[in-house]
Amino acid sequence: MTAGEQAPEVAELVASRYQLGGVLGRGSSAEVRRARDLRDGGMVAIKLFNVECSLHDRARQRRELTLLARLRHPGLVGMRDSGTDGERVFVVTDLVEGPTLARRIRDGLLDPAEVRRYGAQLAAGLAHVHDTGVVHRDVKPANVLLGDGTHARLADFGIAVAIDGTVATETGCVVGTVAYLSPEQARGETVGPPTDVWSLGLVLLEALTGRREYPGTAAEAAVARLHRRPELPADLPADLAAVLRGMTEPDPDARPSAATVARQLAGSARITGPGAHRRGARHRRGHGPSRMMIAVASAVLVGATGAALVALAPTPEQPPPVAVLDVPATGD
Repeated sequence: MTAGEQAPEVAELVASRYQLGGVLGRGSSAEVRRARDLRDGGMVAIKLFNVECSLHDRARQRRELTLLARLRHPGLVGMRDSGTDGERVFVVTDLVEGPTLARRIRDGLLDPAEVRRYGAQLAAGLAHVHDTGVVHRDVKPANVLLGDGTHARLADFGIAVAIDGTVATETGCVVGTVAYLSPEQARGETVGPPTDVWSLGLVLLEALTGRREYPGTAAEAAVARLHRRPELPADLPADLAAVLRGMTEPDPDARPSAATVARQLAGSARITGPGAHRRGARHRRGHGPSRMMIAVASAVLVGATGAALVALAPTPEQPPPVAVLDVPATGD
């Protein structure tokens, strides 16, 4: 090497296996990087958690690893590996090249056929999530990856919770992105699979209309859904309107299951309308008084992915979704 020349930059490795590339997203507790798996040469996404994470964040990291390892479905971004590199915890997932649904909506409205197709794929993924005993709790356009446009996949299980409540967040917290919270989430009640069905219904409605059904401040958006149902376009095809109406029933017991939604949107089952699949009351109500007014009066924290936490006490920000390519860290 002659005088004045600089030594070539050595690519950073994680676990002596993953060669790091560009940053895809960054949050308060983690960043997501493109990486190459040196074992097979394939490209992946790797989420690197900050060394400075609090004990609470460490617990959430372990929870995310446990949840992701149990989920394998074409409608989900799959986890390939996880571990530690020195003091850093990392998670390796599929790298999905292409836009998120949030970006796709900004570029133009989706037609009913696209909404049916993507909705059926996402609902089938959620049905698998629910069958595994998990509730996602943050279904939103920015967490839907479209890849090449043939298949939608759901990402980011950072605030997921087990259906039995064993990994629930602190008592009194309303966790999720405010625009897509279900009524039971807004009331601070115990949530179950119907919460994800509601959120997916709002996501599909937004894909058709290009607007959020419950905009405004966190408090305004949280309260609005308790006073009115989502408004469906008058020209919506009757079968699709029936599915969306069922998905956004205020009563969680009256919503169809994710598996039923997937069949309905795929056209493999007759549309039966709201209440086609009812559940036991254990997924409907919490055991304490409603926390809605207390939660709304509390601080609203916005995480790196735009997930708002309406909470009784400060709650750490959420890390960015894994495998996101073209949405900034302050995405929807």
